[in-house]
Amino acid sequence: MRPRDTSPEAWKVLLDLVRRMTPEERLQRALEYSDFVRGFAEAGVRSAFPSAGDREVFLRAARRRLGTALFRKVYLDELPDDQPIRTGP
Repeated sequence: MRPRDTSPEAWKVLLDLVRRMTPEERLQRALEYSDFVRGFAEAGVRSAFPSAGDREVFLRAARRRLGTALFRKVYLDELPDDQPIRTGP
């Protein structure tokens, strides 16, 4: 589905480019975009918790992504509940 802020002509160009990619290239792009989005999420955590180390940033971002219940199943008590997730400035 074409985004509202993209012209039909530009959308056609993008679709043509994607159609010319090999499956390997498409997978590589998807992985790159995933890393890009994860980086944005971690930047938000770093902004909210400037003194947090790399592991804490990773855990806080994971808890935001997974939700508390699933996070607890995976990471147990590595980030205690008394350290809330800040979602805004």
